[in-house]
Amino acid sequence: MMSKIKCAIIGSGNIGTDLMIKILRTSDVLEMGAMVGIDPKSDGLARAERMGVATTHEGLEGLRALPGYTGIRVVFDATSAGAHLKHTEALIADGKQVIDLTPAAIGPYTIPPVNIDDNLDAPNVNMVTCGGQATIPMVAAVNRVSPVHYGEIVASISSKSAGPGTRANIDEFTETTAEAIEKIGGARRGKAIIVLNPAEPPLIMRDTVFCLCDDADQDAIRKSVLDMVEAVQSYVPGYRLKQDVQFERIGDNSPLRIPEMDEAFTGLKVSIFLEVEGAAHYLPAYAGNLDIMTSAAMKTAERIVVKRNWVEAA
Repeated sequence: MMSKIKCAIIGSGNIGTDLMIKILRTSDVLEMGAMVGIDPKSDGLARAERMGVATTHEGLEGLRALPGYTGIRVVFDATSAGAHLKHTEALIADGKQVIDLTPAAIGPYTIPPVNIDDNLDAPNVNMVTCGGQATIPMVAAVNRVSPVHYGEIVASISSKSAGPGTRANIDEFTETTAEAIEKIGGARRGKAIIVLNPAEPPLIMRDTVFCLCDDADQDAIRKSVLDMVEAVQSYVPGYRLKQDVQFERIGDNSPLRIPEMDEAFTGLKVSIFLEVEGAAHYLPAYAGNLDIMTSAAMKTAERIVVKRNWVEAA
């Protein structure tokens, strides 16, 4: 038996509530110490109370006033980019490890199967976005075989799975994801698009990844993509390819002209189509965007806790 490290979640919306349930049900390393919100009538706070978790509806200051605050070592921020700017300085000053689930991107970007061990000493790590968590591993998979000159992703999620925090951060979503496509995925240029789909019944999360790279061994790229899919599935079982990886050679006679690129492109176009089914810890399985974001955040926090030797024998 191992002792667990106490954590808190700021943000009682869809993402925060899904993360709380995931930690309570599945983590062998983390223990819920507090759920924090600003709406006393939020479903997330009500669920936390029913599950025996300490709560406050007074935001960060309410968390800092809780009797158990000193024993909390990890704080997940699932609010908004603007709110996180205010939270992180105080949390770091209090000695907390911050896991940022907003697009604020104050700390280094972290995508578990790509660079989870690169930022273990950072006091604040950023989980990019749900679209980034789903698609950037694919850009990185192509890039490790052939340099990606341009990477574009389209993330389509059910409108019902997008809470107020997500809706308030659409611009930050696209900017943060595009930058992470370059910094973590390895693409020379990146672009991100998000679609909130209002269809009824709600559609499962779908992601499309386009990579323009040098001509290369297609079998090697395909294997790299499949290996990366398997790596993501180790913590998000519902992550899968929707169809086989598609290849198209772009020749000199018909080069692609893309505004984001300095010159017309010739080489190999790689198209990857993904589906992310959620574990339905909070919202139904169509909300794979919640599952991949919260799973990545929990996995990162657990790795930090273990690598820093915070977990001791009970």
